[in-house]
Amino acid sequence: MIGKLSGIIDSFGSDHLILDVSGVGYLVFASARTLARIGQVGDATSVLIITHVREDAITLFGFADAAEKEWFKLLTSVQGVGAKAGLSILAACPADQLAYVIASQDKPALTRADGVGPKIATRILTELKDKAGKIDLGSSGVCAQNAAAPTSASSDNVGGNIDQDAVSALKNLGYGGSDAMRAVALARRAAEDEGDALDLQSLLRHALKELSS
Repeated sequence: MIGKLSGIIDSFGSDHLILDVSGVGYLVFASARTLARIGQVGDATSVLIITHVREDAITLFGFADAAEKEWFKLLTSVQGVGAKAGLSILAACPADQLAYVIASQDKPALTRADGVGPKIATRILTELKDKAGKIDLGSSGVCAQNAAAPTSASSDNVGGNIDQDAVSALKNLGYGGSDAMRAVALARRAAEDEGDALDLQSLLRHALKELSS
């Protein structure tokens, strides 16, 4: 099985690239985010690979990083979510935000992906709710754990009431649940780094700064 390919980008399609590896052109399907990140035609690049083998075809799917690769595997483990839908979700929701989307049960965030309707989105949120927090992929893993268990962010925040109030306030301002949860987690980290008091006002100030950046 192919786990990684390194070569020169020969060309791009709307959902794929052709990677020239020592004179052999590999057709690799990828999300729009990966295609935008790996370089331009003529650049040297590397992509992580998942190989799907069927009786009538061998298909390669490429990923810019391990987080996106693992999320693709997790998403396509859900009944009714094929490779095309998995890539579409990763294009609409970056890998580092998917844990927040699932933890906050943010169905609209998933239905923004082409080909993902409310029924499939609900199935993804239900089946992956317990699995999302177990992904450990560096910074992405930290995000997943924080999203699944925001009450552990600080021993001074017993019960996570401040975090929950901040998320609720942001949602009342019109922000999506996953965006609000992610902003609060990043805001808490920023507040601690700057030595600010971890009260609701400070947390909201930092969260709004994260959302506007």
